[in-house]
Amino acid sequence: MYGLIGKFTSTEGKRDELIGYLLEGLQDMPGCLSYVVAKAPEDEVTIWVTEVWDTSESHLASLQLPQVQAAIAKARPMIAGMERLAETDVQGGVGI
Repeated sequence: MYGLIGKFTSTEGKRDELIGYLLEGLQDMPGCLSYVVAKAPEDEVTIWVTEVWDTSESHLASLQLPQVQAAIAKARPMIAGMERLAETDVQGGVGI
């Protein structure tokens, strides 16, 4: 399994709207085992995204899906920063 931990920084006052767009494109993503979007409690702009996929190829393919492309287009103006913090080799867990 392939895991990814990312950090988004929203533009000021747009975190909740950006979260909505990050969650909007989640339907019908083949190979997605888990996709969690969370607010950072220590500030008003940080968003954490934790993903688990059956393979890294499934993750890359998901970026080309029409609903994901549409969500990215809507979200882009609200993204002040984006970091891929870690790629992981997932070994298991609850809900996977």
